[in-house]
Amino acid sequence: MKVILASNNRHKLLEIKNILSPLGYDVISQSDAGCTIDVEETGSTFEENAALKAQAVYDMTGLPVISDDSGLEVDYLGGAPGVYSHRYAGENATDADRCAKLLSELEGVEKARRTARFVCVLCFIDENGKKTVIRGTCEGFIGTEPLGENGFGYDPVFMYGTRSFAELSAEEKNSVSHRADALTKFSEEIKKMKG
Repeated sequence: MKVILASNNRHKLLEIKNILSPLGYDVISQSDAGCTIDVEETGSTFEENAALKAQAVYDMTGLPVISDDSGLEVDYLGGAPGVYSHRYAGENATDADRCAKLLSELEGVEKARRTARFVCVLCFIDENGKKTVIRGTCEGFIGTEPLGENGFGYDPVFMYGTRSFAELSAEEKNSVSHRADALTKFSEEIKKMKG
């Protein structure tokens, strides 16, 4: 079944394809589906933003759509950067800028208080317009310096056990990440719907 990812983020597309392709889904980006809209994420939660994106692409195409809104929640910072994860260090900031800002805000904070989680909320709208919203998480903590060359976003500073997400291979990350958690729950939900 063809599913449009309501995003043009190639990292997300690859991660979602890797997890959903074995389940029989042909995942394409919204630009490949001819959708050139850029949905403004005005929601105050990951759930609201995921639903906004999925609904906009579904309204344009009438085809099954999956969207995700994801980010990092740091307990010491009251859940920030949260839904503002991408814009946390400013509109045109790089991944390195965002990591540097986060590390500066946690400077001197002991490890026990640096707990954090990646959150991924998926919104799936099927061919009949039925909406399913699923949340996945991955618990960890924020390290004290960027480590590793893989991944993207906050991966170099997000510690999962003794390694950062950027030190994990794509296969390792895809088996434990917030997106993997959400997609696993999603695939179980889809099997129930089909069954």
